[in-house]
Amino acid sequence: MIKNYGIIGSLYMAYCLVRTKLFFPGARIIRFPIDVRRKQNMVLEDGFTTGKNCRLEVVAKSTKDPKGPILNIGKHFQMNDHCHITASEKVEIGDYVLLASKVYISDVSHGNYSADTEHSHPSEKVVERILVTAPVKIKNNVWLGDGVCVLPGVTIGENSIIGANAVVTSNIPANSIAVGIPAKVIKQFDFAQNKWVSIKNK
Repeated sequence: MIKNYGIIGSLYMAYCLVRTKLFFPGARIIRFPIDVRRKQNMVLEDGFTTGKNCRLEVVAKSTKDPKGPILNIGKHFQMNDHCHITASEKVEIGDYVLLASKVYISDVSHGNYSADTEHSHPSEKVVERILVTAPVKIKNNVWLGDGVCVLPGVTIGENSIIGANAVVTSNIPANSIAVGIPAKVIKQFDFAQNKWVSIKNK
């Protein structure tokens, strides 16, 4: 676990490992510091691993805390440095999901910009706008590249890959590769040919 880190790095990793086992006994290793808000509304399965300076938070939509787990993270999940996950209604992340650095996942935004009624007015202070939520689901064995943003209401199918700096605003089917802003599927795995195929060639 702590080989090849040098003396200082090995001491830091040993500190993180001991602290992880004390405060997050089911986790593999958490590289501190980490910011966890409303842990009582989270389920973190075994094998949970983080980089440095990550933030996990459950945001209440009212003055009363939400009931039950709002953020569910599956087994053997790993996120690298500076990732941020926010849940207000429901964020579900499956098993063996891998996040690169600086990934942002959220099921909530300040203001309503898409509904037919009760649109947020541009002159209204952003922090005072109504919180609008839509559940996010990231299924098993998904890989999100550096700087990916996953926005409210999105489902990402199992075994999919999201390229660096993509902004995911709509559902991504299973066994796909998606890139860009907004993220678009460019390849899907063809099980008959046993290879990734560009969707323009299908």
